[in-house]
Amino acid sequence: MRARPVNPFEGTQSSLADLLLYELNEAPGVPVDDVEEVSNYLAALNHGFRRLRQDDFPLSLRLIREMHALLLQGGRGASSQPGEVRSGQVWVGGRTPATAHFVPPPPDALAALLGALENYLHLPSDQAPPLIKAALAHVQFETIHPFKDGNGRLGRLLIALILCVEGVLREPGLYLSLHFKQHRAEYYERLNAVRTQGDWEGWLGFFLDGVAETATQAVDTAQRLLALLAADRARIGGLGARAGSVGLVFDQLARRVVSGVAQVRPHVAMSAPTIRSAISTLAEMGIVNELTGQRRHRVYVYQAYLEILGEGTQPL
Repeated sequence: MRARPVNPFEGTQSSLADLLLYELNEAPGVPVDDVEEVSNYLAALNHGFRRLRQDDFPLSLRLIREMHALLLQGGRGASSQPGEVRSGQVWVGGRTPATAHFVPPPPDALAALLGALENYLHLPSDQAPPLIKAALAHVQFETIHPFKDGNGRLGRLLIALILCVEGVLREPGLYLSLHFKQHRAEYYERLNAVRTQGDWEGWLGFFLDGVAETATQAVDTAQRLLALLAADRARIGGLGARAGSVGLVFDQLARRVVSGVAQVRPHVAMSAPTIRSAISTLAEMGIVNELTGQRRHRVYVYQAYLEILGEGTQPL
């Protein structure tokens, strides 16, 4: 296999709304390949979490390879050896290794390096505190760069899974990707400082600041979403006799954010016309908006909820 450059900070141009439309088989507002990459990212995350929790599977190279296969399935990633450790040299930035920002280890060194990383992941928490383990493992994974493509995305997924395994998170809901992107220059400076100067303390400070900032933002977002739901339920409660049916439909729309009659019907004991009438009431109240402009198979979005949920997730 020939050597190749890789995107130093893999990302897409899809939004949360694009992803939700894609999952309803509706046309998103960006190239489908972009949305497929985000959908694959979530599939890989969910697979990893399910294997850890339901199958009691260890966080291991095998699981990482399984997640990589899902991450790169279809679309642009299909030609990048999904699930396979690279067999050739890659580099980050620049047109040649001589001009690259970073040249990862050669392929014949990967087995030993990945074995050492796997051993580190299995250290007990009294030897490697969870946040420290996640921070150091991320640097090691990004430095090893074991795959032809998708290393950045998988390295960020690894953080969430480590914190779940260690009991810090019940769900993989702490995403540092935005913090890394907002501070992209410092992110790379800190990684390179570890590699060239052994500055682990600087990286740990940057990482832990990101955890604190991201956790604070997550709490704020959750509180605002709960307040919005309470306010809208109170408005629906003022509808009188129709409040019950409209409220049930609202709860389903709120769970999915973007949906239509077909998505709501399996979850409520109502006819399609009754659901349609309830959604029309919610639209008249300004709680949901119709997206397609079609007369049939309409799709609605809980816009205020989506805007709060999507803050900071726009492409950078």
